[in-house]
Order: sequence, then C-alpha cells, then structure tokens
Amino acid sequence: MLKQRIITALLMLAILLPAVFYPLPEVFAAVTLILIAAAAWEWARMNQSGPVASLAISGACAAACALSWYGGLLYVPLKTLWIVSGSAWVIFGAWLLFRGVAVWSCVPRPLRLVGGVIALWVAWVAVVHARIEGINFLFSVLVLVWAADIFAYFAGKALGGRFFARKLAPSISPGKTWEGACGGLLGVVVSAFIWRYLDATYSFGAASLYTRLGAVHAAFMVLALLFLATMSIVGDLVESLFKRSAGIKDSSGLLPGHGGVLDRVDALLPILPLAMMLTTV
Repeated sequence: MLKQRIITALLMLAILLPAVFYPLPEVFAAVTLILIAAAAWEWARMNQSGPVASLAISGACAAACALSWYGGLLYVPLKTLWIVSGSAWVIFGAWLLFRGVAVWSCVPRPLRLVGGVIALWVAWVAVVHARIEGINFLFSVLVLVWAADIFAYFAGKALGGRFFARKLAPSISPGKTWEGACGGLLGVVVSAFIWRYLDATYSFGAASLYTRLGAVHAAFMVLALLFLATMSIVGDLVESLFKRSAGIKDSSGLLPGHGGVLDRVDALLPILPLAMMLTTV
C-alpha cells in the first residue's frame, strides 16, 4: 500500500507541478478543471447516481467551469462570491456536524447533487484565482491545509486521549482527537510565522497568504489562521460524514493508495474561497 501511495503521489506531482510553474496560469486552470470534473463524478456516485448520470453531472461541472473561464470570471474580483460561499461553508458545516450523519440522508438528492457541484465549481474558481495571484500565494494556501493535516496526525498519535476523554467527532471519524486538532492549529500558526520570515528575507514574487494577513496585524493573522485551520478540519469531517452516510470508505479508486480526488481535496473546498475572502475583501 505504501509503495502504491508513493507511486501515485509522484505521478500526480509530475502532472501538477509543471502546471503550477508554467508561466501562463491557463495551463493550471485546465489541469485542475479535469480534477474538479473527476471530483464531480465521484460526488454523483456517492449520491446514488448511475453511470450515465454521474458522467453527465461531471460534464455539467466541467461546463460550468469552462463557461466561467470563457466569461472572464477568472480575471475579475469576486468578493461577493467569496463572502457568500465562505459563509455558506461555515453555516452548512456547523449544521451538518451538529446534526450528524443521519441528517444527510434527509436532504433531497437533487439538492445534494446541485450543492456539491456548486461547491466544486467555487473551489475551482478560487484555486485558479489563487494561482493568478501568484505561485507563492497558492502554495501558502495549500501548505496551510497540509500543515494542519500533518501536525494533527502526529499530535494525535503522540497525545491522543491524554487531555480529552472524548474524541473530536466519534460518530463521523473515530480516529480524530481533540489533541490532534489542537496540534494542527498550532502547526499552522508556527508554519505561518516561518513563511512570513522567509517572505521578508527572500523574494518569492507575490506575497503569501500569511504575509497578506499579517499586513493587517499579527494578531489578525493568528486569528484568521486559527479560523482557516478549523475550517480545514470541518471540510475533512464533512466529507467523512458524506462517505459514512453513503457507506463507503473512499470517494473512488481513481488515485490508487489515496482513494479519490475528493479524498485529497476535501479540506481545500472550504479553505479556498475563505482564503480569497480574507485577502480580497
């Protein structure tokens, strides 16, 4: 399994890194559009759509992204979209996690399908906007999610159960602990200060997410990062809730050893529009 995970990760990097560093952001937009279309296909399958319907929903998501591209939405400020979508993630995520797995099956399937496609479309628009802002900015957003995940994993392994008797969300993701979550939050803040120092010492082109937040005030940066890191955990838990409701372990087998595309981008779905909201409003 580990060998398979490494091979898949290397293949993905071989595709994504050239697209990220290519001078024209349109290449990155095209590659990520394909990934988002794959995620939409997974989403349809998770919500009991048949093979033909799943492909149609994937095509609809890809068409929405392509029309946004053609219509010039990738090159204009979208403050309202970031505020609305970011606020929706906060409210919807809190509601879902509070109500638990059972409530998801009560949501009409057409509404689930449309809502998922909209969330994926917004995430695609946001990640392309982040790339247009600059590679340094894009990577700083991605690193926030990776740091939250990595630090949470190791903190949970080392300290899980020592300070909190109850797990973070036992009915949704039994392995996650409050100690891990706190470790993830701390890891994000530490990573941000290191990144800000590197931004100030070396020239990386466009300012990172951390430098932009810190330009308001260091305290604002810390609070914003704690909020974003919390929402990355929410994104991960919400996808786990969806999978538990559907009775599946992975969103698909498209990425051998890693599951599906949704399994890799779940925490990014709320973070991308929220990061754009906090740096452009």
